[in-house]
Amino acid sequence: MSDLDQSLRNRAYKEVEVHKEVVESDQYRLNYHVMPPVGLLNDPNGFIQFNGVYHLFYQWNPFKTDHGAKFWGHYSSTDLVKWKHHDIALTPSDWFDKNGCYSGSAIEHDQKLYVFYTGNVKDKQNNRETYQVMAVSEDGYTFEKKGVVIELPEGYTAHFRDPKVWKHDDTFYLIIGAQSKDLTGKAVLFRSNNLVEWEHLGAIAGAHMGPLGDFGYMWECPDLFELGGQDVMIFSPQGLEPSGIHYQNLYQAGYVLGKLDYNQVQFDHGSFVELDRGFEFYAPQTTIDENGRRILIGWMGMPEEREDAHPTIEHKWVHAMTIPRELKLVDGKLYQRPVEELKRLRNEEVAYSEVELASEPKSFDGIDGTSLEIYFEPLEEMTELVTIRFRENGSISYDPATKQLKLDRVSFVDGQTVEERFCDLEQVKNLRIFLDTSSIELFVNDGEEVFTARIYPDHDQQNITFAAEKNVRVLLKAWKL
Repeated sequence: MSDLDQSLRNRAYKEVEVHKEVVESDQYRLNYHVMPPVGLLNDPNGFIQFNGVYHLFYQWNPFKTDHGAKFWGHYSSTDLVKWKHHDIALTPSDWFDKNGCYSGSAIEHDQKLYVFYTGNVKDKQNNRETYQVMAVSEDGYTFEKKGVVIELPEGYTAHFRDPKVWKHDDTFYLIIGAQSKDLTGKAVLFRSNNLVEWEHLGAIAGAHMGPLGDFGYMWECPDLFELGGQDVMIFSPQGLEPSGIHYQNLYQAGYVLGKLDYNQVQFDHGSFVELDRGFEFYAPQTTIDENGRRILIGWMGMPEEREDAHPTIEHKWVHAMTIPRELKLVDGKLYQRPVEELKRLRNEEVAYSEVELASEPKSFDGIDGTSLEIYFEPLEEMTELVTIRFRENGSISYDPATKQLKLDRVSFVDGQTVEERFCDLEQVKNLRIFLDTSSIELFVNDGEEVFTARIYPDHDQQNITFAAEKNVRVLLKAWKL
């Protein structure tokens, strides 16, 4: 470890210690989500199960609550429920990553953990260089950087980052998010026999390629994997214009389904589908665990949003991860479901087997608080508007007349504006709602649609109410988490 590396680590640890009390005193610290111990958290990195332990690395700026030279922070878990924070995995301490160890991924090979990330370098005029870097660990906790394995190919700008690596048959593949010289987003493929020497195969998907047309000026965080007999590519395009109820956030995260021909290096795929209909969801990354599950975790935040508007910055931290979600391919659509292990969080179950909702909002004993899971199931097809209002800060509603489900919240920027997000939905079969002190994650119809958002109600605002324009019979369950 170099002197600079040790110095940066010491400074980061000092920030954690100095601000520990003010961070932990924040009423908006979450109870069951991954958060930074101080400073800013963004993209999940290197998500993998290695030697029976789930490792989740993350983009971390420990020195302030906005973006800067990123470290790789590190959490681990044996059950995807309880997470332990560890020493820093990677520091921006070498010539090829001195302005940030940017996002990347991990793979196990020969009983070692290999991580690949983007080294960010800027000169005094803010000109950028990017390098794809490899580091290796024997235990999953301490890493040795091996240096640059991929330099910028011809045809792309320096916005070339976020390598995701996997093995297909006996060959390693790596996909990178990129911007081509014509300022359009691309997903670029490489292959290798040894993880060190990489062959550039070219862009396999992008704006003005295939069915997507004009589709953004930069693609970030691509992730390609097989699920249910199809190849799924998740990515985060930047530069999409809003279209009706779609693409309402500053940037998007979604997927395409298709088939990658590894021999012809051709990816035939369909249209883009948003993964999350809420406000804060970006840069998701997946892994496959020892049980064969494809598990996703996303960043519960958004690039270039107003970090200074989040009330948590007064307490020296900002942003969090989503809960882990298992992916399933159902009738040609990607479903997201909370992993089964999250049921271990449940306490104090209450159940109302058949209740009748009416126009007067109604609350129920045990269905309130700041951290809970709620299950809602109509006992008959809903023909009237139904609204669930949570903590005086927002609501979930379904209107059968328009066949749209809506999540709204009070803006944390001005504390007054009501912001809305929608999805089209033929009917509501069930809702599963995860509330935490400052977040909501809504899973609709066993994960057919998902909404993720940060919310900031006052701590004493704990009431949750249910109403319908005309009588509707429903099943309700809830658990404290």
